[in-house]
Amino acid sequence: MPVDRRIGLLFAVFLAMLLLAGGRASWLGLVRADTLKAAAITQQEHEIVVPARRGAITDTNGNELAVSHPAMTVAATPYLVERPDEAARELATALGVPEDELLRQLVRRDTGFVYLARKVPVRRAERARKLGIEGLELIPEYDREYPRTWMASQLIGSVGAEGNGLSGLEYGLDAELRGHDGERRLVKDALGDTLELDEVERTEAGADVELTLDAAIQDQTEEVLAEVGETWRPKGATALVMNPDTGAILALANWPRVNANKLYQAPDYAMMNRAVGHTYEPGSTFKAFTVAAALEDGEVTPDTMFSLPPVLQVADREITDSHARGWVSRSTAGIIAESSNVGAALIQRRMGARRFDQWVRRFGFGRPTGVDLPGEEAGILLSYDDYSGSTSANMAMGQGLAVTPMQMGAAYAAIANGGMLRPPHIVEAVGGRPRAVPAGRRVISEATASSIRRMLEGVLGPGGTASGAAIPGYLLAGKTGTAEKPDPVTGGYSKSKYVSSFVGFAPAKQPKLLVAVMVDEPQGDIYGGTVAGPAFKRITEFALTNLRIAPG
Repeated sequence: MPVDRRIGLLFAVFLAMLLLAGGRASWLGLVRADTLKAAAITQQEHEIVVPARRGAITDTNGNELAVSHPAMTVAATPYLVERPDEAARELATALGVPEDELLRQLVRRDTGFVYLARKVPVRRAERARKLGIEGLELIPEYDREYPRTWMASQLIGSVGAEGNGLSGLEYGLDAELRGHDGERRLVKDALGDTLELDEVERTEAGADVELTLDAAIQDQTEEVLAEVGETWRPKGATALVMNPDTGAILALANWPRVNANKLYQAPDYAMMNRAVGHTYEPGSTFKAFTVAAALEDGEVTPDTMFSLPPVLQVADREITDSHARGWVSRSTAGIIAESSNVGAALIQRRMGARRFDQWVRRFGFGRPTGVDLPGEEAGILLSYDDYSGSTSANMAMGQGLAVTPMQMGAAYAAIANGGMLRPPHIVEAVGGRPRAVPAGRRVISEATASSIRRMLEGVLGPGGTASGAAIPGYLLAGKTGTAEKPDPVTGGYSKSKYVSSFVGFAPAKQPKLLVAVMVDEPQGDIYGGTVAGPAFKRITEFALTNLRIAPG
């Protein structure tokens, strides 16, 4: 072949290749430009969320109940990881993550960024870094920890993997605690080297929350409930300690206890904060409000005498006392001290059904207390239009309505503090700024409150239903409750399932402390004075000493 033809043919080949390359470049640059640009950005630019430090939760003395510790998120750029199988094996040992899970992420080619492990302790993350695996990244974040482990776990609640509150105060105060996550843009070159790291949005740490809770009193309360659980084997139990003057909650305990750092291992019923989420018929603890209403309306005095029959017929219901007896005469104060069902029904009869219904609602029953805790139930209270002929008499002795332990604590606090009903509260300050204490409203006069307190002293005195709960040196006031639980099968009341309770305060004349104990379905004994009374005594005795409240 002549040289000129060879040169011409070679030139034609090069020209064809040049045209092909130009066409390919035009196709990529014009037709597929957006697609390829997006792919490059996916592989070379990453938006990284920088989690904010979640605020700490502390008790009133600064003891930490929930804190956030530095941790690491371990991520990778898959296409930069050579020998993914070997990397997965080494990382599994360092991170404590299953090897197959890591391998599935490392072999992905649809993205330039994958998460391998979240909230890894810094020590483990450093082990992974020292492996020297190309394409591995460590991103700072925080892990939530509960230093007291078991303490107030249902109250404090839990946080999810993404740092959002799921239950308890972690959920109720999530907006204040979680802060504001930041964002960074990471730009890499084709080899995976970092070219640029920009802060797109600044991180703002969450606010610290201080509670009115006292860790020492909380710990003692939980220990007492644990003994109640061991002795009486109930379905559940709750105890509440409160300052009746301010409504500040000093302790709130639930049994069974659960590990706050392993809430996912606890059964659903154990995770409930029973103080606000559980309703029950209060039984005889409700009689204090029946008497308070009659005193305030001028229908009775503490010395008003009643002739009590062995059986009182009210519409379709026969009302008797807990122990068989003949005809007796008792004063209003005696009816409270001996917890007479018949006496309570006769006191209510003097007010009439409509007026009594108004008083029950005035004390806050049938609606939430307004406590700063999530998940509060309103209780169950019939509309007056749905009353039967015996409804009022049943309610007078604590049947036919359902309350929460928090409602009972708040209503008894009104008797203890001179007649003011206030929403209880547990949040003392947020971000160092004190929360305002609700003013409350007057429900009974100081004189009526004082009369009720004196009558409730008799419950712990000789012949009272809780004489064993007395504390030497202190004059106490309170009321026992032993309530049959409704039976959904028969529509009546169970003869084997009860709620035992005690609500009281100390010192009786000028109360500085209120303690409520509720035990759901105790086994072996059922009476509030026997089951809940001793728990009240031990909690109150410790709290009086801890708070240095003088005898009186």
